[in-house]
Amino acid sequence: MPYSKRSNAKYIYDPLDRELIALLRRDGRAPLSKLADILKVSRGTVQNRLDRLISSGTLVGFTVRVREDYDADAIRSLMLIEVVGKSTSQVIRKLRGIPELQTLHTTNGAWDLVAEIQTANLNDFDRVLREVRMIDGVLNSETSILLSSV
Repeated sequence: MPYSKRSNAKYIYDPLDRELIALLRRDGRAPLSKLADILKVSRGTVQNRLDRLISSGTLVGFTVRVREDYDADAIRSLMLIEVVGKSTSQVIRKLRGIPELQTLHTTNGAWDLVAEIQTANLNDFDRVLREVRMIDGVLNSETSILLSSV
């Protein structure tokens, strides 16, 4: 069955898929031959699995991982966001338009969303906080700057 991007078809993951995804999380640029060796399958099998994971929308891209201290001057923070009523989808759409938001998660409890923010400096950080707080549907927020990793 052919898959298209963001296919509505339910893709069933088997242990090989899960292990391949785990390996790619550690090294998204690993050569197919290396992945095949680790997984003890052929290079063609790895390529076919990758093609299916990409076309099904499971894998949406490959990225470079950098050391924690790569951009030591960057301002990193977590923002907890409370949303008014049933406006979560609308708020999420607007938040996705802010490039400094690295990740966005729904959550349970008192807060509806958690956003990881990264900016080059405090002026940009302040601007992003204002942008988020000005979005219709954002009721409240609380932000913590990440100081150091331990």
